[in-house]
Amino acid sequence: MNMMSLKNQPAWRWGARAIIDKSNSLESNPPPHEKFPTVSPRGPTDEAIRAASLSVLSIDMRVTENKNVHHTDTYKGSNLIVRRNTEFTIILKLDRAFNEQQHQVELEFLIGSSPDENKGTYIIVSIGKEKQDSSWKSRVVAMHGNSVMVGITPDAKCIIGRFRIFAVVVSVLGKERTQRNPDTDFYVLFNPWNSEDEVYMDKEEDRQEYVMNEVGTIYNGVHNNITTRSWNFGQFEEGVLDACLTVMDAGNVPLLFRGNATEVVRQASALMNSQGDNGVLVGSWSGDYSSGTAPTAWTGSPEILLKYASEGCVPVCFAQCWVFAGTLNTFVRCLGIPGRVVTNYCSAHDNTGNLKTDIVLDEDGRMDKSRTRDSVWNYHCWNEVFMKRLDLPDQYSGWQVVDCTPQETSDGLFRCGPTSVNAIKEGELSYPFDARFVFAELNSDVIYHKSNKYGKTKIIHVDTSYVGKQLVTKKHDSNDYMDITSSYKYSEASLKERQVMQMAERRGVPSRKYLTLPEAGVEIQIQTNTIKIGDDFRLTMNIKNKSSKACTVIATVTGCVVFYTGITGSDFKLENKKASVQASKTEPVTIDIKAVDYTPHLVEQANLLFVVYGIVEETETPLTTMRVINLQLPELTIKMSGSPRVGSDLLVSVEFTNPYNFPLLKVELRLDGPGLIQTKVKHYSQILPGASVNYTVSIVPRAHGKKVLMACLDCSALRQVTNQLEFEVLKKELVTQGTIRFRS
Repeated sequence: MNMMSLKNQPAWRWGARAIIDKSNSLESNPPPHEKFPTVSPRGPTDEAIRAASLSVLSIDMRVTENKNVHHTDTYKGSNLIVRRNTEFTIILKLDRAFNEQQHQVELEFLIGSSPDENKGTYIIVSIGKEKQDSSWKSRVVAMHGNSVMVGITPDAKCIIGRFRIFAVVVSVLGKERTQRNPDTDFYVLFNPWNSEDEVYMDKEEDRQEYVMNEVGTIYNGVHNNITTRSWNFGQFEEGVLDACLTVMDAGNVPLLFRGNATEVVRQASALMNSQGDNGVLVGSWSGDYSSGTAPTAWTGSPEILLKYASEGCVPVCFAQCWVFAGTLNTFVRCLGIPGRVVTNYCSAHDNTGNLKTDIVLDEDGRMDKSRTRDSVWNYHCWNEVFMKRLDLPDQYSGWQVVDCTPQETSDGLFRCGPTSVNAIKEGELSYPFDARFVFAELNSDVIYHKSNKYGKTKIIHVDTSYVGKQLVTKKHDSNDYMDITSSYKYSEASLKERQVMQMAERRGVPSRKYLTLPEAGVEIQIQTNTIKIGDDFRLTMNIKNKSSKACTVIATVTGCVVFYTGITGSDFKLENKKASVQASKTEPVTIDIKAVDYTPHLVEQANLLFVVYGIVEETETPLTTMRVINLQLPELTIKMSGSPRVGSDLLVSVEFTNPYNFPLLKVELRLDGPGLIQTKVKHYSQILPGASVNYTVSIVPRAHGKKVLMACLDCSALRQVTNQLEFEVLKKELVTQGTIRFRS
């Protein structure tokens, strides 16, 4: 627009063309009175025009009725919340009966500080006129006396956020607007119920699980000992929707981008972590969380998002992968994008994308920590979001990987995705975003190198199946996991898997060709039973001779503590073993592990890593393997007394006994549950050996239905102690003249 045409615009809109609006919270509103050029002398008098005109006295947003239609009735708050491309109705109360032939009434919808019709931030719809030149549609639904019910349908691609509404009466003198009223502000969200929206899901059970479910289960541990923790997504809690919009405002996300689901989740992937952009959460794996909350202590996202928004967008301390994933899941579900948390067991952190994770052993067969730079995480949590990828061929729509744990930069920011799950499975890595990185997390080879006394190394073993062991997410209406590995990769060593690798190589992944290694003919597997922290236990090496000749195996077993990220700590065990194994037989070799050896070295989440390096004596062929063992944590008990009913007191107690011979210091106990209780935190300076604590609270359920109460105990010596209690909350009793009735 040139300056001459700009001058013809109302003064309050002059700045709209020059600014890229990046805030939903800032406003620029039109004046209550906007005059047109003076009426000609032969026209009607001002008094006659005013006498024929009408005034809008109020706007009823019909919050309750509309929220029920738009599947937003679970959001806490007094303002209306609607979804794209679905009609909502409002009632205009006028000072006289509305006449479509005599009166011209418009509705204006504004978002941000620089309203612009060309950018979707300033929408005008006419009431009762055939003219429909707006992307938003309107119609007169009904008229009764001096009231008019109007139906409004936001465009299927409109911006997501909080809109302001003005009713405008237009006459030849100008425009008369209603006053700015925050009570009539309303939110527009993505719409997975509507087939025109890019986040549409066709099954109601999927929408209930991936959009409406407020509580989820996040899976951790190790692939052969999967553990769980409940997570309060709490996307409908008071203030959470505003907090999500604040996150985008703080990240300077242009309003123009906020109608595109792909763009929103890509921006959110960066904004959930603070690295480089002061996003929501500070990632830390240091073990020292004294200046904030330990990642293992959180029970849900609302506490995090509300803290970030209320304290001036200062990053919240601290998070690790499941906290990032849980918080991002709240963000996308709150805005109406279907999302879920996925756990990848044995997830490679391959910053070069070359599909190689290098493990270096020293001349004694122990892991050389100074030379082993790559790592395989016991598990890594990311998100999947469901959407149509408008920028990709149709077959790559559906579930998309989004990872906000800060690992590597993408286009200058620490983020990852969205990248198509279907494209990852097919090895089609040329499409945006970050497909090579995700592919490497699932398909890297673990390459063992052995160094000699001079420091020179050679490859002794390649394990092509260790990484990407299993991918899981929560089942519908269950805390059990659903195995979705086949969504990401074909069966190991299958023809289709080889074809995918060839496709990946054609798309720029380096070829996975190594020196031809001699076949050992012997395989070692490490086994053990479930072990509690503080227990002595027995480790078994099953040495399987697959050849037709007897052999002798000399093996070195190294034990060390390890973070869930694969970063190793102190060694606590080094033992040499020798075994003779008959042809086609398996020989068990046991190793005793003492608690006094490993307990002093434990790091958070209590993982032990055992690495075996062996040689077949007859052929001098090397072989190696490794296994992570997750130690079982002590029990946290939740008990309830009373009958759960909306509006009635309910007593809940959380009990814990310290089973160790050392005190637990600076203990934090959290209790949380959407629809039940806002997060409560109890601090204990210490819990002595053998001592018990009992934390009892009274809660008043706010809504009926299936609810989950979750508890978490955390201190520096003991992380990730959680439990949850599921129960049904009954509707509130309504007593009238001796008869009991029920209501929501």
